Amino acid sequence: MSLIGKEISDFSVQAFVNNDFKTVTKADVLGKWSLFFFYPADFTFVCPTELEDLAEIYADFKAEGCEVYSVSCDTHFVHKAWHEESERIAKVTYPMLADPAHVLAQDFEVLIENDGLAERGAFIVDPEGRIQVYEVTAGGIGRNAKELLRLVQAAKFVAEHGDQVCPAKWQPGDKTLKPSLDLVGML
Repeated sequence: MSLIGKEISDFSVQAFVNNDFKTVTKADVLGKWSLFFFYPADFTFVCPTELEDLAEIYADFKAEGCEVYSVSCDTHFVHKAWHEESERIAKVTYPMLADPAHVLAQDFEVLIENDGLAERGAFIVDPEGRIQVYEVTAGGIGRNAKELLRLVQAAKFVAEHGDQVCPAKWQPGDKTLKPSLDLVGML
């Protein structure tokens, strides 16, 4: 079953952000675009490369009105320790959500139950709290922050221009399509 259009459930989790602990809830997410970026665990191999990649263009996400939330099943204390020990993770300024009770991993359907870890999943959530884009990859496959930003931009464009759609490789400012019989080759 697809998660497209699914409204995320209420939640309240701890986060490590700006060298402090903070509670993040569904209410904090509503009213803006969000990227929930699940990864298996802190102090691992592929994960720091992905989180650093997101950190390097975090300002671009913010410019789009999109908050980035990295999420693992670690505690907020482990996030803080990783932030203090890793040069790559020290660059992270977006909220690092702690999900040791698996509330978010279960709601977004990325929990690896036998391991108590999350799959690599990226979910773009609209201001109403509904999933508009998602991808889940195998543990050894890192993701590309620039492509995730492009997907946020495309999702925003489609939401704002309901009569137009974004073709493959669309970038902001590129030509869009207006669905019609002409596009499907039927005249």
